[in-house]
Amino acid sequence: MPLHRLIVPVAAVAAAATLALLAGSAHADSAPGSAIAAKKPVTPKTVVLDGSRLARTRDQVRHVPALRRDLDALTAQADAWLTEGPWSVTDKPQVAPSGDRHDYLSEAPYWWPSQPKTADNPWGCPYVQKDGVRNPAIDEITDHAERGEMFTAVYTLTLAWYYTGRAAYAERAALDLRTWFVDPATRMNPRLTYTQFIPCKVDGRGIGIIDFSQQFTDILDATAILDLGAPTWTRADHDAMRSWYADFLTWLRTSPNGIEEAAAANNHGSFYDMQNAALALATGQRDLARQIVEDAEVKRLDVQLAADGSQPNEISRTRSWHYSTFNLVALTRLAAVGEHAGVNLWTYRTPQGGGLATSIDYLLPVASGAAAWPHPELEFSRYAASDIVHAAADHGDRAARKAVPLLEAPPGGDLWPLRPAVEQLDPIG
Repeated sequence: MPLHRLIVPVAAVAAAATLALLAGSAHADSAPGSAIAAKKPVTPKTVVLDGSRLARTRDQVRHVPALRRDLDALTAQADAWLTEGPWSVTDKPQVAPSGDRHDYLSEAPYWWPSQPKTADNPWGCPYVQKDGVRNPAIDEITDHAERGEMFTAVYTLTLAWYYTGRAAYAERAALDLRTWFVDPATRMNPRLTYTQFIPCKVDGRGIGIIDFSQQFTDILDATAILDLGAPTWTRADHDAMRSWYADFLTWLRTSPNGIEEAAAANNHGSFYDMQNAALALATGQRDLARQIVEDAEVKRLDVQLAADGSQPNEISRTRSWHYSTFNLVALTRLAAVGEHAGVNLWTYRTPQGGGLATSIDYLLPVASGAAAWPHPELEFSRYAASDIVHAAADHGDRAARKAVPLLEAPPGGDLWPLRPAVEQLDPIG
């Protein structure tokens, strides 16, 4: 995680001395896009990832065996993405209610038809909610799945280029980005008006904004890295992406769906604030980013984090482990954005005595395999907590540091040393 004031080394994923060497940072001072220059600097102006830490890791990656193994795993994933995509919202067979194929469209994952589908009732309406139980029919609309694949591909390819210098990785990432966001024939409109619609009920919902906010900061960081002078990535590409980001942020802050999502008290509100703060930082609005993070202290942490570390809004869900880790993904990533903007959420204590570290510590017995999760969970994945534990360890949490060697690695391997930013690692609807 980005660390700007004080860094405590991560304990033992590889050798402790190696990770201590990689810890710590200061945010890059270059203006957005200025990295596209003859000197080709290596410190990107990222908004979640710590650019200085990435640069130090880049210097070490070929000489430290543990990092070399991580790089092999990363490049294997990137190699697989070289032949996938590019993706576009225009791929889907359906059209949003607007009639514009460039509008993103997705269906609510936990809503199901209650009646047989007939010619007179093709959707099987009315729909009923089954919390945590995913309706597979939503995959008939391809935007949600293709969006996820594109985000993951771009992030993986860009990091692989950064650490190896292989042009093919950057060129493919650039193609994927242009196809989804820039090219007039295939670009997505910068709005989420028709996300997570419910048949026969509503055309789109504010709650659907999480389709993007759960992972969109990966795209912001990827373009910041490509701005360092990646092959085929141009000033025009940078400007087009920044314009898309600015339009999207305006929509998020002014649209009915955005205003609705801002009012959410649970993980949706956390992800909304995190995405907005990151977009503000990526578009040069540092004061706005700082204000969003500062406001989240009272608006999010005070409301969501109990004194014992539990998260009442999340443990009441049928997938309480998933949503407890999920909300902390948003809050720890918001803390990373805050560090770039000059706010330290890690030291903030709620009036009840809670805080980020306390809520992560609440998960440690389960994350380390020492205890069973005491709340309802339909689909338990222990590794869902791995990144947030890494983040807490980086920020000086001694209990988290002791838990790091006991974490369950996600299916793609533990790549924290190469991308020290909190992701959501278990499947989500």
